[in-house]
Amino acid sequence: MLKNLTNVTVAILGAVTTSAVILPSQTMAKSLDNLSNNLSEWQQANPKLANALEEREKTKGTGKTTNPLMTKDSTQETETKEVVPENLKATRLVCKGCNHNESRTLDFLQDRGVTDKNALATIMGNIRQESTFTPNICEGGARVSYPNCGGGYGLIQWTNAPRFYGLGKHAARIGANPSSLDTQLDYMLYEGDWKMIEPHMKTPGKSIHDYMRLARKWIRWGHHGARTDYAYDYSKRLILTESKS
Repeated sequence: MLKNLTNVTVAILGAVTTSAVILPSQTMAKSLDNLSNNLSEWQQANPKLANALEEREKTKGTGKTTNPLMTKDSTQETETKEVVPENLKATRLVCKGCNHNESRTLDFLQDRGVTDKNALATIMGNIRQESTFTPNICEGGARVSYPNCGGGYGLIQWTNAPRFYGLGKHAARIGANPSSLDTQLDYMLYEGDWKMIEPHMKTPGKSIHDYMRLARKWIRWGHHGARTDYAYDYSKRLILTESKS
């Protein structure tokens, strides 16, 4: 430690010398004594830091140290790691015991933004009442192609002229078969009648009764039938599932 203090003293005296201040030998000796005393007092008051400085002098250039004050504390570091998110789980409703056309309709509606179980059950209850999910059914029950039907046709029995011929025009526009399930599902949500209630059907939290009132404006049925019963039945069969995306 004395050697270190001497080095510090010499450094200080060097700074004084470079300032062109020449001290008499007696004055210099006295200054050294005072400086040594001051450093000794500082060492006694700050033993840990003094030991650390001495250790640094001993290990200078080696990159090694045993003094805890000079050792890098890894606990104080914040390690930056790349966070890889887990695959998010997507929730989706499936229909227990439903046939292909019912399940396909349910998937289509969810893909288009209808996610409330009661809203989905209401739409499916109406389609079941109108056509039993049979896209090539003509009013009265006959299974025929679109051009051979003279009345209401398809999933929701498009009956009046604008809606009936609208199906054919829509199919021609997209290059598809008007008697197919996918074409009719696409047309069903393309119609202005659906667009009128779409924001409300996509708003969750309503009862089947509330969604049914909206559906009547859309389908414009003349006979209620069992559509509400069907809707409640579907609401019991629609099961929420989770799958990794």
